[in-house]
Amino acid sequence: QKPATIYCENQAMPLKILNGNPGYINFMDALNAWQLVKELRQSINLPAAASFKHVSPAGAALGLPLTESLKKAYHIDPNAKLSPIACAYARARGADRVASYGDFAAFSDEVDESAALLLKNEVSDGIIAPSYTPEALEILKSKRKGSYNIIQIDPSYEPVPQEKKQIFGITFEQRRNDDIPSVKDLTNIVTKNKDLPDSAKRDMILALITLKYTQSNSVCYVYDGQVIGNGAGQQARIHCTRLAGDKADFWLLRQHPAVLSLQ
Repeated sequence: QKPATIYCENQAMPLKILNGNPGYINFMDALNAWQLVKELRQSINLPAAASFKHVSPAGAALGLPLTESLKKAYHIDPNAKLSPIACAYARARGADRVASYGDFAAFSDEVDESAALLLKNEVSDGIIAPSYTPEALEILKSKRKGSYNIIQIDPSYEPVPQEKKQIFGITFEQRRNDDIPSVKDLTNIVTKNKDLPDSAKRDMILALITLKYTQSNSVCYVYDGQVIGNGAGQQARIHCTRLAGDKADFWLLRQHPAVLSLQ
């Protein structure tokens, strides 16, 4: 709606629009997705990517290698050489490819050529990252007949502690949620088995940070460094759980040999 503007009240804008003309929802997706991947990078110390749609993550993942079955299920050339950051986005988008159709992609690290080539043929509204290689930038600028939204964000940017939001002309103000889930939050193990493997800790942190940026009610299934089912925005928790569970079921079924062998 016009007139419209986007700005920082007390500090310089940390964004550069390198291509395209992002809209209101684009910026909401971009800024929430950037926070998610930035916090994953900070907490787990691995490259991270997210696929956002309508202000909730359709998927989020870490930069771990893809198995052959995952490559096939995600429609990736088996001979493709994917960098860790490209693997992170392949996993993030692979969680729910239907929901990710027309997504906003976020990357914790520099976007390289392999990540850009992965995005080249996907239907996506835009991307946010701290930097881009020249090759990646040229590939991405060619998307959507040259109108693809490309945002660069200063990775050192930290917002002011207090957040404001207006609804119907009334201003809400509170301290922003700057707590980043980490291993320190996993010390109170309530089960009889007190052995929590590092892989489980990693996945639980991934789930916690993903849920932080998912519209409530929210339920998140995570496996092997990636979200495999995320339920968002349902009024009833049971419906949210069913939605996330169905997505996780479909993610597993897409890798079944009977499905992978289909023409």
